[in-house]
Amino acid sequence: MPHRLIITCPDQPGIIARVSQFLFDAGANIVHSDQHTSASEPRRFFLRVEFEGADAELTDRFASLAAQFAMTYRFVNGAARKKILLLASRESHCPQELLWQIRAGDIQADAVGFAANHPEMQSLADEFQVPFHLIDSSDRPAAEAEILRHALAADFVVLARYMQILSEDFLTRCPVPAINIHHSFLPAFVGANPYRQAFTRGVKIIGATAHYVTPELDAGPIIDQDVQRVDHRMDVNELKRIGRLSERMVLARAVKWHSEDRVLLDGNRTVVFS
Repeated sequence: MPHRLIITCPDQPGIIARVSQFLFDAGANIVHSDQHTSASEPRRFFLRVEFEGADAELTDRFASLAAQFAMTYRFVNGAARKKILLLASRESHCPQELLWQIRAGDIQADAVGFAANHPEMQSLADEFQVPFHLIDSSDRPAAEAEILRHALAADFVVLARYMQILSEDFLTRCPVPAINIHHSFLPAFVGANPYRQAFTRGVKIIGATAHYVTPELDAGPIIDQDVQRVDHRMDVNELKRIGRLSERMVLARAVKWHSEDRVLLDGNRTVVFS
């Protein structure tokens, strides 16, 4: 698998040329490259490069070049699979889709734990041979302490319809990012019961949004979204049934892209090299 170089910095001429020359001098061959410059001031530059054949560890050698351009950067071993901690509640469609795609090789990552506040999720964890942890969500401090303990062994956390709000204290202490699937096309219908809210408003499309978790409810940077058309003949249960497909696919794409370092933060926005 190719290695990756991920860069964010202020935009200026010459960045791609200098990075390409550095990799060439290191004996690397660039096999894929994506870049983007933001339109608004101050303009920011984003770069994701996949390369093969580098002759040595490059992080320390790259530091002087990075300093010249005020880069935030990281080199990633493309062969190292990221570790995921899954969180879920009662509904299984989102964690099941993720576990199936991991098993099929569509998501290049590994689920190292599955925490849920409903015991029936254990059968799903057992089917995919993922360690299961039952969380008592009635005691939020204890539940978050347990989740945090398992998150320390993961590279990121996925809220696969985990229908509990994580506290600001937890998010501050958690050393890895968390991705949530919200069963609404954000910023519409935040919070609980978005399908009921959508039905009440008589909307003609419903959707799902995968986003990074921040202390502000359902307001973190958006990674992916999708919609499905609906009409006046459908009740709330029908909206939920239709929406589950979007939830599964949107979350799976977000997890895949994050696992492959394709999502770069730009304030409360994302640059996604899909």
